[in-house]
Amino acid sequence: MSLVTFLGIWFVHEAHIALATVGLAFLCENLLRGFLAPVFGALSDRVGRRPLLAVSALATAGVLPAFLLVDGPLALFIWSAGMGVTGAVNMPVASALLLDLAPADRRQSVLALNYTSMSVAYTIAVMPAGYLAELGYGYLAVTTAFGYLLVAFLYFFFLQKTESRSMEKPESFRAFRDESFLKFAAFAFVFPFSMGLVVSASPLFAADHGVGEGYIGLVLGGNSILVAALALPVASRIEAAGPTRFLAAAAFIVAAALACYGAIPGAAAALLAGTIVFSFGEAVFSSAVPAAVARLAPPGRRGAYQGAWALVQSLSMGSALFVSGLLRDAASWRTAWLAFAALVLAAGIGLLGKRFQERHQVGGV
Repeated sequence: MSLVTFLGIWFVHEAHIALATVGLAFLCENLLRGFLAPVFGALSDRVGRRPLLAVSALATAGVLPAFLLVDGPLALFIWSAGMGVTGAVNMPVASALLLDLAPADRRQSVLALNYTSMSVAYTIAVMPAGYLAELGYGYLAVTTAFGYLLVAFLYFFFLQKTESRSMEKPESFRAFRDESFLKFAAFAFVFPFSMGLVVSASPLFAADHGVGEGYIGLVLGGNSILVAALALPVASRIEAAGPTRFLAAAAFIVAAALACYGAIPGAAAALLAGTIVFSFGEAVFSSAVPAAVARLAPPGRRGAYQGAWALVQSLSMGSALFVSGLLRDAASWRTAWLAFAALVLAAGIGLLGKRFQERHQVGGV
């Protein structure tokens, strides 16, 4: 993830590819990843989680560093397609595996603990990654490939828990015939969309205004520190009330964060303030959203439902940089950020609705 943070800057500033083209390539990558995610999620219900995750990590270790070879739009789209295929396993299958291991009444806290661990790891990586990027992106490519090889090794040799497997035929897109899931996704898509904005668009926004990669890495690393500190206490507080209860509040916080990017003068100050505010919303939705999806999943379909959510998540995150590029080129970064804030605010109002809350307080196990 620390490498992904700086890839937009690499492709635009080093490979000299137009921002709209880079955004389109990222969107295509996420579309491919998203449409394959339900397939792999449902397949993992049948064949098990660990083999798919190990193979995915090995493949990513080989494909990801090849971004250094990208020298034009065609190469970018080929690389993005490779990343889409290799990454299609991780989101749904890793989430399903974690939920397999977690007791049903402790999912919120377990997901929060996992997110805390990822935030700490991201913090450890993104701060030096910014300075490594200034020295040369080859250093980032090598260290990231090594990290994925280590992950594959861990899956092969240290995660040996026997998994329960469904004997039913995999149904990859069953969740999209579930009215409750569709209504949930119609509002909750703003959370991965906003995450995509912070991870991929905000660094480019700052770089366009002369902010260095080192400072960008420090700010985003600070976000991870805040989320790591908040995630478990927040999850423990909201677990008894149900995962959807506080999603509206999270949306309002995220809307305020995006408004900070557009309203505060000076890109460095705007990046700092917006990212800090965003951290408080992220501490809520990072564990509440997958826990809510788990409630909606019927027995034996957890991987399929996590795969369906991964599709929504990929479409949302993948479109963030593309839409940002279009709005920046058509108007300005300020206009883009304020438009995004209004979108998330509207979703928050929908999440606050009484009928939505009553409908999503119960679900599968």
